[in-house]
Amino acid sequence: PSQPPRVMPAAQRLMDERGLSSGQVVPSGPGGRILKEDVLAVGTQSTPAATQPKVRPVLETSSASATALSNSGGELSRMEEVKPLSMIRRTIAARLVQAQQNAALLTTFNEVNMQPIMDLRKKYRDAFQERHGVKLGFMSFFAKASVEALRRFPSVNAEIRGNNIVYRHYHDIGIAIGGGKGLVVPVLRNVEHMSFSDVERSIGDFAKKAMDNRLMPDDLEGGTFTISNGGVYGSMLSTPIVNPPQSAILGLHAIQERPMAVDGKVVVLPMMYLALTYDHRIIDGREAVTFLRVVKEICEDPTRLFLEV
Repeated sequence: PSQPPRVMPAAQRLMDERGLSSGQVVPSGPGGRILKEDVLAVGTQSTPAATQPKVRPVLETSSASATALSNSGGELSRMEEVKPLSMIRRTIAARLVQAQQNAALLTTFNEVNMQPIMDLRKKYRDAFQERHGVKLGFMSFFAKASVEALRRFPSVNAEIRGNNIVYRHYHDIGIAIGGGKGLVVPVLRNVEHMSFSDVERSIGDFAKKAMDNRLMPDDLEGGTFTISNGGVYGSMLSTPIVNPPQSAILGLHAIQERPMAVDGKVVVLPMMYLALTYDHRIIDGREAVTFLRVVKEICEDPTRLFLEV
């Protein structure tokens, strides 16, 4: 009797996966061996309906402008859905690409001990909310600290316009907020004249509008500086991208307890990493590093905000 063809190991594995027997494969290897290529060739030939998966045509869903590819056999599920970019997402994408292509972006880092701000919030939290009708958050401290740092380093608040540098003597700060249609950056106007309660109330109003998709174009236009808080999503460290034509953006991050050396002793403190991404064409490294240090020093001694020192 004739011997069954010899099956090479790779071919045997593939046959097992496809449920094929040696009698269904035409050998082409030396001595009548069945090679992996021989098993693959079976897939290009006519096979019984039981072994040939039926693929449903691509479906188009006009309401969602989506296409889907699925396997009707139930063994595989390889769904794909295609949706057009929303107008706001296209705008965001264009601005981010513009920033990367037109600016010389660099990021510098520092860290801040959040204990003083946390203690101050805890001490005055109830009284602040009772008087102003809004909670005292972290963002107002960073907004006011940024204004003071911007006063000391005007180039961080400036922009390049053609062959000129435009120095703005007002401080319109964009606050990145997650909205119903993605990240938006509404702008607080003249933060140098706003109180802590004004800042917190405005941010709260913007957040509600963002979730309800009620922000107006005027809310998003302009801005001389931006603050982005990835810490609310758990980000520990990032390099935010400048929002053109602005020249810098401050990135806040999650507060984490870490062991720190204080006066020769190890102390566990609630620390936050700070990141300042800036346009090196207009801002020198020394200015950027010192700017971030000023923000750190003010936040670690927030009473300086009220004494203007």
